[in-house]
Amino acid sequence: MRKRESGCRNALRAAMLFAALLAFCFTARAESIFSPSRYALDSIAAWGKFPRFCVNTYRWGDKFFNTYDSTYVVGSGKRWNVKFKADSWLDMYDFRFVTDAYRMAMVSRPSTTAGFYLTYMAVSVGYDKNLSQYFGGASEGRKRFTTQFNCSLFTAEFQYITNTVGTTIVRMGEPDNVHGVHIPFRGIDNTQWNCNLYYFFNHKRYSSAAAFYYSKLQVKSSGSMYAGVQVSGNSYNFDFSKIDADMTPRLPESWGESYHVKNLNYALKIGYAYNWVFHPGWVCGMAVAPTFGIRKGYINIPGETGNSFAMTGQLRLSLVYNYNKRWFFGMVGRADSNLVHDMEHALVASNFTLEASAGFRFDLW
Repeated sequence: MRKRESGCRNALRAAMLFAALLAFCFTARAESIFSPSRYALDSIAAWGKFPRFCVNTYRWGDKFFNTYDSTYVVGSGKRWNVKFKADSWLDMYDFRFVTDAYRMAMVSRPSTTAGFYLTYMAVSVGYDKNLSQYFGGASEGRKRFTTQFNCSLFTAEFQYITNTVGTTIVRMGEPDNVHGVHIPFRGIDNTQWNCNLYYFFNHKRYSSAAAFYYSKLQVKSSGSMYAGVQVSGNSYNFDFSKIDADMTPRLPESWGESYHVKNLNYALKIGYAYNWVFHPGWVCGMAVAPTFGIRKGYINIPGETGNSFAMTGQLRLSLVYNYNKRWFFGMVGRADSNLVHDMEHALVASNFTLEASAGFRFDLW
């Protein structure tokens, strides 16, 4: 027992000595550790050949990808920011049948989340809480993943959306008798994804980051044409046998009680974006772009793959306020629509998002 107690005392003494040594070293070098000059690029470059190579590569990339005309766009001067974001989105499906112009529209309940994010330059971490379940909205099954990268030259985006929970039929009928209804519909299993890459032609004077991502500040109004490519995929599955017989919409005979689509799309995107600085600190942003391309897949007949014309549309709107380059507040609205059509019908599948953010930019050293 005494040996065990002696061993514990020795371990405790060693731990206390190590802690004291760390405290001494930290106290002695605290000023240099948190000194801004220690983390200046020139100071890092002086550490050796590899750090110098990294610094030179960073400087080249920053100059090539993020050079703006300071009369129009400036940086915040801060590497860090923390923000609160509330985000709500829903999907809509609008069917129109060619033979008798019969129409049917479905809208899902909004999925709403809120959370905090901490960002250092291009790296961000955060936590969202699903609020929809507390207000009668979707609590599971409808999922969305989005990510993007932007610089002065171009923007890259990826979005993935699934809906296996269901939706609500809100309108149906002939053109002269389209009436509102409320029919819950759970026979749905849909997946949509898209990947976009597009280039801004007037990239020195226009910044999408200022209007939609809060990482730059537009100080004078400017706009830009942009163009790029989009690759997307759609898988739509509707089982109308899940609806009560007396409520079933009038569908084409060839459909039976189901509708199935699986497509892969290749398209060119051409659009225009504009940031309106109507008062110091305020920016109203707009970006609109249709895409045109080729759709490869099937409609209702699995295995019979064919090619057809593909068309989608994208709209972005924003209102942003920056105070003293540190505080920022904004609202961003997004709408993405996808057209599926053949000789019997046309389907416009859309996703709508509204985001509200408030944040603070800062530096740790």
